[in-house]
Amino acid sequence: MPVPIIFQSLEGQTRKVADFAAEVVRKTDADPLLIDMSDPMVDVPLDGVEKAILAAPVHERRHPEEFELFLTAQNRDLARCSTLFLSVSMNAAFPEGRDEAQDYVTEMQMRTGFTPDSSVLVAGAIKRRKYDYFAQQVIQHVVMRGKDYDSTADEHEFTDWDALEATLRDFLA
Repeated sequence: MPVPIIFQSLEGQTRKVADFAAEVVRKTDADPLLIDMSDPMVDVPLDGVEKAILAAPVHERRHPEEFELFLTAQNRDLARCSTLFLSVSMNAAFPEGRDEAQDYVTEMQMRTGFTPDSSVLVAGAIKRRKYDYFAQQVIQHVVMRGKDYDSTADEHEFTDWDALEATLRDFLA
């Protein structure tokens, strides 16, 4: 059974989440089909698909516009299968940010008209090498203000891989 994993990644963490999802799909004897939405000409075969996994990062309070346009355009086809949406954000990493992280999903649903069968808030990662000076300052003084993490590390990953695997296995069962 093919399971499309439709994703868009901006700094690489959502790509890592999508690759991880593909490995979990393989372990269930299904066939993962990774589809990177950063290519506007990519073909997304949804005919006969029973389950699809969607993943997108949050930047500046929203998921990528191209990804949301895909959801809007493919709303009917996606409604024909069971869908799991993985929303990757830094706010999902902290209890005090989870309500806001859920707001990102709600706002995406309002903009696109697409409501997944289930959605999961996935904690993202800090990848300082990918940021310009301004972005580094926003991460340090706004996003991570008052949070316990090593601000000198080039990368800091918050994703809970065990919880994500359990969620994916439940969805695929």
